[in-house]
Order: sequence, then structure tokens, then C-alpha cells
Amino acid sequence: MSILWQARFFTTVNHLRDLPRTHVPEIAFAGRSNAGKSTAINTLCNQKKLCFASKTPGRTQHINYFSIGGAHVGQHRKDETRVDEIRALIVDLPGYGYAEVPGAAKQHWNQLLGAYVQRRTQLAALVLIMDARRPFTDLDIQMLEWFAPTGRPIHCILTKADKLNRNECTNALRQAKEVLSQYVDNEGPLFPFTLQLFSALKRIGIEEADATIQRLVGLDREPELLNDGADIVDADHVSEEIDTEGKAEGDPEVE
Repeated sequence: MSILWQARFFTTVNHLRDLPRTHVPEIAFAGRSNAGKSTAINTLCNQKKLCFASKTPGRTQHINYFSIGGAHVGQHRKDETRVDEIRALIVDLPGYGYAEVPGAAKQHWNQLLGAYVQRRTQLAALVLIMDARRPFTDLDIQMLEWFAPTGRPIHCILTKADKLNRNECTNALRQAKEVLSQYVDNEGPLFPFTLQLFSALKRIGIEEADATIQRLVGLDREPELLNDGADIVDADHVSEEIDTEGKAEGDPEVE
């Protein structure tokens, strides 16, 4: 059983001041509306309703945190999470690119996501979810360039691979690699990256994604002993690590 199956809802935030003051690594999932982000998270965590995919695109407008570790009752997710044993956090970011979101909401979420993705010190890596039939749309590129200066790893998951034939899958991977390989400077690549095909329906790429996510946040290693829970702070405390007025230029529109 994968440790990701222990995923539990931790907290949801609507403002930067509500971000949890934890010190465990976070891995954020980002992607366009309807790219299959919620389905991918649910599949990897072997839970049907951990993340809710709204029937109306644009309704998911919160940053949702899910804890990994601290659960002790397998598939029966009613046991209490032991907060001092949490080892990592999955962060589900609002989908972007849905045009009918009101302007004020877009501005609020652009500010929130811009500050979070670029300056959250606990953020270890980004998982960029894209439809394999339409990888790297303009807004995906914008998200990529937004995150790239951090130098942290990016794992690209090309979803709905079951809708492509073998040649189309090969081409999708090749094209995605070409885009990612362009981000270099005189010292080499701006960030490490990996990419893969994925299909929740046909169970394609689940083990690969699981192993990559565990590696990126250190879940593939033995946990270090925590000092009486010193590395975990209650989620209700205010985050002091991000300027609440911060806003990045070129922020992508959110769901």
C-alpha cells in the first residue's frame, strides 16, 4: 500500500494569512480547468472523494491541503490524523483558464497563487497537470515560467492518455520534452523536470507518478524523528513567510 493512500484533508485556505505554518515539504498540483487534476489526485491517493471536481468549472477557488502520514487505519479513513507524524502535504491549487470567473475573483486568486507558487519556502516541487491532447497551452506555459525561477523540480503529468494511440502518445511526450528542455541558461537547465503519461480510467502511469511524488518530497526515505512535534504547527496559525500583498506579473487566470 502506498503511503499516499493515507492522505487526509488537512485545511483549506482563501487568503495568504491562512496558509499553515508547517515545516514539512509540500508538493503542489496545478493545471487548467478540466485537465483532470482532481481525478489524478484521487487516483493516486486511492480515494474517490478526497478532491472534489466541481460540475461547474470555476467553482474550485480554494487552496486545499491534504496531509500524508499520521494515519494508522489503512483504507478506513475515520481514524484521527496524528499531526506530529505528518511527513508531507499535497496542495491542490485552483484550476486556471476558466474565462467566466468574475474579475475580482480572478485578481484575488492571481495574487494568492502568485505569492504561493513563487515564494512558499515549504514548496518542494510542482506537479503540472495537462491534457495529453493539448499540452502546454499558453496558460500552462505561463504557469511554467511563473514557477521556473524557483529552480525547484517540475513533474508534468499528461492525463487522459487513453484517448491517444501509441504514436500520439509518443508525440505528446516528445513535444512536452522539447518545451521543458528550452528552459536553460549559461549554467544549464533552470530546473530539473520529469514527465509521464497518465490515465485514471485505464490505470496508466499510476505507479510511476506515485514513485516520483514520493521521491520529490522525501517519502521514499525513512522519516526523521521529530522533536516533540516541533516541525508541525497548527494550521490555524498565520503564515509569516509570504508577503500578503505580493503579486507576480503575468499571473495566470484561475478557475
